[in-house]
Amino acid sequence: MTYLPTEPDPDGAPASSERAGSRRALGCAFEIVETLVLTLLIYLVIHNFVAQPFEVQQSSMLPTIVDSEYILIDKLTPRFDSYHYGDVVVFSPPSGSGLDTQGIPFIKRVIGMPGDTVALENGRVFVTRPGASPVRIEEPYVVDEADGSTAATICSNPDCPLTWIVGENEYFVMGDNRPHSQDSRVFGPVDEELILGRAWLRYFPLERIGLIERPAYPALATTDAAAR
Repeated sequence: MTYLPTEPDPDGAPASSERAGSRRALGCAFEIVETLVLTLLIYLVIHNFVAQPFEVQQSSMLPTIVDSEYILIDKLTPRFDSYHYGDVVVFSPPSGSGLDTQGIPFIKRVIGMPGDTVALENGRVFVTRPGASPVRIEEPYVVDEADGSTAATICSNPDCPLTWIVGENEYFVMGDNRPHSQDSRVFGPVDEELILGRAWLRYFPLERIGLIERPAYPALATTDAAAR
């Protein structure tokens, strides 16, 4: 059997070596593209279904959460265990609220659950669970006034109803900075479909890093058990 010599390229390198080099370069390019696509898919899955970073651009949650802080929104656990009293949630403002939000989501605290009646009286909040008596909830997270007293929860709008019935799949939400918060006192309960997720972790600035904890409401727990 006669073997023909490999034809050299103009620089003297065999053509087969050039083809092998092209295949290696193509393989490397494919691996890079594959890695980028996989990374993008993982990011999209995490961003849409697990956790989403969010920059707070409002002061309505003072002193709990400060303007320009960065938090992670938990999108996973609400799919299995819905929202609770005291959860801090991020949501899209209801359409027709009349607020110029420029597309920026709101961040507030859940005060009323589906079926509840929420009422304001003498600057304080009362929640009535279905089949139970009204209870005044304790809210140590609410911002203080200059004299050190807890800020009153009132409505600046004279047409404010002062009592709201929370419908099915709705939540009554308010900011901790009660004197300076556009919340359910303005636009009513929020539909669950508008909620992006639960504020879970503050990760910037570093000196304030930590979990965003849910407060306990013993009085509500007692009335809820009695209603059952």
